[in-house]
Amino acid sequence: MSFAKRATVYLDPDLHRALRMKAAETEQSVSELVNEALRLSLVEDADDIAAFRKRAKEPNLDFEAVLKDLRRRGKL
Repeated sequence: MSFAKRATVYLDPDLHRALRMKAAETEQSVSELVNEALRLSLVEDADDIAAFRKRAKEPNLDFEAVLKDLRRRGKL
């Protein structure tokens, strides 16, 4: 079992109020909600980085050419 680490985070007052309300509604602690939000954000970032690395060697497409092709095929 790992031990939690303490961190000082300054939140916007409206965000803090909403977080406290959600904690009460869901019977979770503010810390649990913040930890889960951070986990989800970091996973999303990791997924984005993996997708970028996977596609890094793909050729770049000219934006105008892509638009022209989409219009030609009736997609725009």
